Amino acid sequence: MGMDHGQRLQQTAGEVARLRASIGSDAQARAWTHALKNWQARRLARTHADLLAEPRHGPAARFFLQDLYGAKDFSQRDAELARLVPMLVRLLPESALATIADAIEMDALAERLDLEMATLLREPDPLAIDEPAYAAAYRRAGTRRERERQIELLATIGQSLDRLVRHPMLGRLLEAMGGPARVAGLSQMHDFLMRGFEAFRAIGGASGFLARIETRERAILEALYAGARAGWSEPGQARSGKEPSGREPRA
Repeated sequence: MGMDHGQRLQQTAGEVARLRASIGSDAQARAWTHALKNWQARRLARTHADLLAEPRHGPAARFFLQDLYGAKDFSQRDAELARLVPMLVRLLPESALATIADAIEMDALAERLDLEMATLLREPDPLAIDEPAYAAAYRRAGTRRERERQIELLATIGQSLDRLVRHPMLGRLLEAMGGPARVAGLSQMHDFLMRGFEAFRAIGGASGFLARIETRERAILEALYAGARAGWSEPGQARSGKEPSGREPRA
């Protein structure tokens, strides 16, 4: 029998916390991973600059690109989540638990793939990472199925949030949890949940927004696995033709 959403949330929260603790305890891995995450944050902001600039979609784009897949230190949020899981399981509907479990699964998958890529690149300066080196490390770290799973989770989480924000009681429940969460020292995790809820409630229908992100990220995935080296990160410019040679990850 498969795990329920509460069990899956507990398991993935533990996995991501262990990964980040391992990275945090190794100064070299921490520097390499931080550089990679900063490079990726800039790439995402460049690829989706129009969404970030749009008043309607900007908050949701920032939530995706910064809160779900950003270069921030999430260790405090991880610690809070581990303590908050029992309350979430008790108070939230199954649909909301499934969404949070998906978000943490995506977080754990991204953290593992980032560590693999960072170990291949071995670069502490994000400005020293270029597209050809990143592309080569991307193809070597993890599997294509795992990369596709990242995009699937991104779309699934967005679609679930779009449905959840229409739930008449969920917003009030999350707001009511704010006081107890602060008293219990769980403010970062509560703020994360509220930002996602408010960002998607403001859109008023997120299907077009989600389709734009998913289409671009799938095009980049296809280009990278087809051998693209440079130019693939620009909106509408992902291509499969190989570019002039660039720096490869260190062996």
